[in-house]
Amino acid sequence: MESNFTSEFFAGNRQRLRELFTGTAPIVVTANGLLQRGADSPFSFSQDANFWYLTGIDEPDITLVMDRDKEYLIVPTRDASRQAFDGAVAEDALSRRSGVQTILDDKAGWEQLENRLRKVKHVATLAAPPAYVDHYGLFTNPARATLVQRLKTVKPALELLDLTPHLSRLRMIKQVPELVALQSAIDITVASLKESTRSSKLRNYAHEYELEAELTRGFRKRGATGHAFEPIVASGPRACTLHNVANAGTLSADDLVVIDIGAEVEHYAADITRTISIGGSPSRRQQAVHAAVLEVQGYALSLLQPGVLLKDYEQQIEQFMGEKLRELGLIKTISHDDVRAYYPHSTSHFLGLNVHDIGEYNRPLEPGVVLTVEPGIYIPQEGIGIRIEDDILITNTGIKILTDKLSRDLE
Repeated sequence: MESNFTSEFFAGNRQRLRELFTGTAPIVVTANGLLQRGADSPFSFSQDANFWYLTGIDEPDITLVMDRDKEYLIVPTRDASRQAFDGAVAEDALSRRSGVQTILDDKAGWEQLENRLRKVKHVATLAAPPAYVDHYGLFTNPARATLVQRLKTVKPALELLDLTPHLSRLRMIKQVPELVALQSAIDITVASLKESTRSSKLRNYAHEYELEAELTRGFRKRGATGHAFEPIVASGPRACTLHNVANAGTLSADDLVVIDIGAEVEHYAADITRTISIGGSPSRRQQAVHAAVLEVQGYALSLLQPGVLLKDYEQQIEQFMGEKLRELGLIKTISHDDVRAYYPHSTSHFLGLNVHDIGEYNRPLEPGVVLTVEPGIYIPQEGIGIRIEDDILITNTGIKILTDKLSRDLE
């Protein structure tokens, strides 16, 4: 598949960052490092999205330096053993991809950077996340923390300026190549969902993982890298666990199955959810809950346009969802706690290089923003979980539904 991205795209991103960051401090950004899977085996490499946005490079351990009118990449040298297993890093390919012409090895690059750091009070970089994020229960890539430690070793008094707000602002508004990649990922996801959930196929799956495998096959044969996130194929009561990624349950004709997936194309993620009746004859209760979720999604779509604040938007949807839950007999009064007992997540998140992409939630929506709209209702006591998710582009006049080729029907 031919790339949508040229070196001009990445050079343009670096220039826009320079213009947004008005300081004179050197900008230093690191790639991610490999993470151990077991013994000497790493997990598949996943690049830091901000580093990729500025360089287009998919190699680990590289450092980008932007200092006034100069820019260069620091590339660690791989020994013969590492090259034999992982291959050599082709410096000319790095330059062609990123548009950065100066490539320095670790010794020469850090010598140049250290000389500069000793003369300045500030350096701009991306703040390191905590080693462990309690809320999500996960460890983070240590590359940024390692970079910060090395910068501080050179000059302990060095003050660090966080570039995260600037890159959030830049990445929030999608450029044409990004929209092309996103639409490609979405189209692959839609085509794979249509093929994998045809009634002639759906009735032959005995387990959730069989449907997952068919979706994976569809992604790869259509040119996607693979899944943009761990796929969710959850039927019956398992659909009430929002991120049920085991996909190991047995499929029953009486159940609904929530399929929350997204193909990845050139790092850009689709994110689509559909809820489908496995046997093709949903109960009246299942139909009623599904219809309520559809109504909430339609209401959410009607609110979106340039200038909307997502905080206000979410509050309006919570009230509307409360009315639907009351109609379904699930709650008697509309309160935050009562609504969130059956609808525990937000309606929208930004979409792009990450499936939950960075962006400014307190900033009014602008043309070029891509986000999801994904209401859901989860009733564990009835074994019913339903979510419907589409991907939306904010335009000058309203919205464009990027996933409009995929039916939202239950059957």
